[in-house]
Order: sequence, then structure tokens, then C-alpha cells
Amino acid sequence: MADEKEKPDFKNGFPAKDIPDGGMVAGQLDGEDVMLARRGDEYFAVAAFCTHYHGPLADGLMVGDTVRCPWHHACFSLRTGEALRAPALDPINCWRTEKVNDKVFLREKLDGPKPDTTKNSANPASVVIAGGGAAGLAAADMLRREGYQGAITMLSADDSAPPDRPNLSKDFLAGTASEDWIPLRPPDYYSSKKIDLVLNSRVSSIDANKKQVQLENGKTYSFGALLLATGADPVKLPVDGANSSQVFYLRSYTDSKAIIAKAESAKKVVVVGASFIGLEVAASLRQRKLEVHVVAPDKNPLERVLGPELGGFIRKVHEDHGVIFHLEQTVARVDGRSVKLSGGSTVEADFLVLGVGVRPSLALAEQAGLAVDRGVTVNEYLETSVPGIFAAGDIARWPDPHTGEKIRVEHWVVAERQGQVAARNILGRREQFNAVPFFWSAHYDVTINYVGHAEKWDSIQIDGKLADRDCAVSYKRGGKALAVATVFRDLESLKAEAQMESK
Repeated sequence: MADEKEKPDFKNGFPAKDIPDGGMVAGQLDGEDVMLARRGDEYFAVAAFCTHYHGPLADGLMVGDTVRCPWHHACFSLRTGEALRAPALDPINCWRTEKVNDKVFLREKLDGPKPDTTKNSANPASVVIAGGGAAGLAAADMLRREGYQGAITMLSADDSAPPDRPNLSKDFLAGTASEDWIPLRPPDYYSSKKIDLVLNSRVSSIDANKKQVQLENGKTYSFGALLLATGADPVKLPVDGANSSQVFYLRSYTDSKAIIAKAESAKKVVVVGASFIGLEVAASLRQRKLEVHVVAPDKNPLERVLGPELGGFIRKVHEDHGVIFHLEQTVARVDGRSVKLSGGSTVEADFLVLGVGVRPSLALAEQAGLAVDRGVTVNEYLETSVPGIFAAGDIARWPDPHTGEKIRVEHWVVAERQGQVAARNILGRREQFNAVPFFWSAHYDVTINYVGHAEKWDSIQIDGKLADRDCAVSYKRGGKALAVATVFRDLESLKAEAQMESK
């Protein structure tokens, strides 16, 4: 992206010849950062930065009359500024443009997007959302954005409002993000949008016939439509000899704060599991100057998901930052500060963090008699086997049009996007969920973007060099690229996503 001093000032117009068809230029107008984009004979002017993490949109990709952020693949309408796809939830500003002779001028700022309620063919009397995570919040937000006026109740088992969960293992845990970064929405959002957020409230049962849910405390809520967004729970392993003050898991805001509090007086930690969560925790605790040991049964970190080459690269990144790996081993026993490994060696640690995977929270769906198959079975509209009950996020197994298989994905952005589509379908839109899965994972100064879904592959193609931190890794089966992981190739990641969507 151009340096601040090099940005053109749009106040007196911009030469039309300097912006090619499909081109985007970042500049300024009256002190605001603005991006000018061209599509054929149309010119669009929108805010220059994504409303999620402030990614530079001019470095992104234009697809039709939309622009996609290069960092985390949020998508905005160039015509209205509407945030069409998570992880961005808020719109960007738009300006009217006018081409006069050989220049494009930016005129007045346009009003923000307004809901078209005429599209809603179904308006249930009330919507209950079971779950207080990404999918649930995105659904509630989208219902209001689409003009739904009925009652919305979010029932969350957590003790705090929906958090920006990726931050809990990344910047917040590392100490580089403040607490006010964590809530997805500020406290007054819920009251202003008339969303009843009920914390510390776990749903214990669903009566599909009566259209009621019951909490563990006995209280019941009636619903016109129900969204199950209960997510997944960390897999908890027994650690022989360890007491409860030594073993930590990371799922919630409270969990992250507990690890931080423990780390403040600690010097050494054992991270059990070389999963994305485990390695992100390892990176964050290294940034807090702790000695970090990673114990995992794998030959290479993340090899099952990313293959041996990229897994080996990630291992080296962590080793270069001082992480000590004990691979092809497990924790056999804990005696005080001594952690004995299955291979016979012992490491010292003040505490352990277990990141060995998660399991979808399916008990509620099973109790209600919903179809379940390693997840809650939904159709292309994210509706379960019971009409009027939808599921989104980590629990949902849906028919993926890109692989031709039913899949379940534990990714933050997927959960948010499913929540948004489920909300529109609660309103009768009959919109198929066809987004290509996307996630990102940060390891110190290295971020990996991954689009698609490849549980199995028969070949891996690497373009570029991992050692140079400039490459794209394609996972193929039968010659077809099912997924692409990139290192410092943000635009290529966006193009791979768009190409998968078009097939």
C-alpha cells in the first residue's frame, strides 16, 4: 500500500486514466481515508479500511461490485458499503462519484445501507439463539440488519458477552491487545438493538413440538424460530498427578484471563498438543517471556491439516523463537513441577495448557431428536431435520457444494458467515450457504491464510519457497485444488477463494 505521503488527494478529482478497469486506488478526501475503485464505466468511492481489523481494502480483491479485505476476507458492497460477509460486521462509508471529462470527482457522502424488509417472507414471532459465540452474535446482528422487529433472545452459557475469540489465543494472550478489544460488540449494543443477552444460562432441553427451550435453572423460553449455535468444547484429558490449579484449557474470555494470571508468576509452561490453539498459545506465552515446551504425539505440528512441509515450516518458526518441541510423545505423569513424558524424559513446568482439539456440543440436539452425524445435520439452508430449527457454527455439518461432501468446520469466520445466512433463512430467504471456508492462524510475525477444505489429499503443490516466507501451498485430490494455504500472499489467497466459488 502507498505511504501516507504518497496518497493522492481526491478533493480536486482523480484522472480517470490512472485507474484501470478493476483497479483500486487509496487516497484521501477532507482528512478521511478513501478508496476509489473502477468496474467498467462505473466508479465507486468507499472507506479505505476494513471495519474488522482495519485491513487496507485497496490491497484486496474486487469481485463484481464488491471488495474483499486482504487480511481476513471480509466482503463489502462497493455500491452501499454494506458488510456482506463476516468477519466484518459494520459497513464502510460510501461517496457518490461523478466523471467529468477526464476526471472522477467524489461528491457527497451517501447514507448507509438500509434493510429491505420486503425480501422477508417469514417473520417468526420470536427468535431464540442457543449459544453466545460467533455464530449466535452474527445471527442476531443480521436479523436486526435485515429489519426483523421481533424479540431476539441469546442464551449463553458463558459469563461474558460474545468475545472476539481468535484474540484470546493471539494478541490478548500475548499481552499486545487490551481488554476493550475483546467484546465483539460494546455493552450498550445489545440494549440498543433490543437483543436480550442472557449470560450464565445453559439450555438443557428443547421441546420442538411446543417450541420451547428450558434452561438448567428451569426457566423456559418460547420461540418462533430457534438457532442452535452451541459451538464446541475443548477435549479434556486426565493428567495423572496434576491438580486443578496446574491444568488450563482455552475456550472463553475467562479461560484466557486465567492463563494470563497464571503466567504472570510463572517461568515455564508445557503446552500439550500441537494444534492451532496449542501453537498460538505457545507463541503468545513466548511473547510473555515464558519458557515453552510443546508435547504432542505428532511427527510435525499440524501435519494432519497442513502436510509435512508446512508443518515443518511452522515448527521451525516456533523453534526460532525458543519453543522446545517434544514430539511423538505424551504427558505420562505430573509430580509437582516435574512433567514426565512418555519417552522417559522430564521437563519442569509451573502449569500446563491443553490444546488437543474440541468436540461439537451435540447433547442438546440429540435430546431434541434432531438428526446428528458427527455434528448436527443441516441442509443447504442450515435448517435441521426439524423445520424452524437451524444450526450454525462448529456443530453444523452441511452439504458443501465445493467438495460435494458433508463437512463440519471449526473456523471462526465460517461460524459467523453461517450465523448470517441462518438469520436470513429464518426470515424465509432460502439462501444456500455456499461460502468457501476460510481461516487464519498467526505465529509471531507469520500469518497463514487457508481457504477451502481438504481432509484428505493425494498431492501437495508448493509455489514459492517456505524458507523465504513467500509461498502458496495447494492441497489437491484428483487434480482438483480443494484448499490453498498461503504465507504472505494475501491477494493470491483471495483469488483462490474467488476461483473456488466460481466452480
